[in-house]
Amino acid sequence: MAALAVLACFFLVCYSVAMRYFFGSPLTWGDEVTGWLIVAVVMLAVADAQRRNENIGVDLLIEKSGPRLRRALVALGVAMVAACALMMTWQGVEMVQFSRMLDLRSNTLGSVAVWTVQTLVPLGSALMLVVALAQLVAIAAGRDPFLAEADKESDGITRGIE
Repeated sequence: MAALAVLACFFLVCYSVAMRYFFGSPLTWGDEVTGWLIVAVVMLAVADAQRRNENIGVDLLIEKSGPRLRRALVALGVAMVAACALMMTWQGVEMVQFSRMLDLRSNTLGSVAVWTVQTLVPLGSALMLVVALAQLVAIAAGRDPFLAEADKESDGITRGIE
């Protein structure tokens, strides 16, 4: 779904540029919808990025550590991701409730309720929380918390975590 949102964003930007510069009729709603699509891309992909260990991180200390410290550091990192995901889920739900209470509408597409787009924030962060909690269970069980793709080897970051 995130990949489809990227494609939709690309086509919308191209359409918006064409309408503005070739037809002299700029889209009033194009920038707002593009912003929504970017939120969709991030929130729909963040849980999978966590699952694959592809989130941005500094692994210098992990690479220089022995197996026990490496396991503790990875567990600490995953626990921090879970804590952030929990806070984002909580705040996202409050944001959606607030927007619904005020019946906030799009600036350019008045028929679109803002909360419908904002729902992507607690949804994506809740999915990331589930992934992080599953990774913490895997670490506690002595397994690699990051699922490797079937056709490629581990990236070496979690090597020796068992």
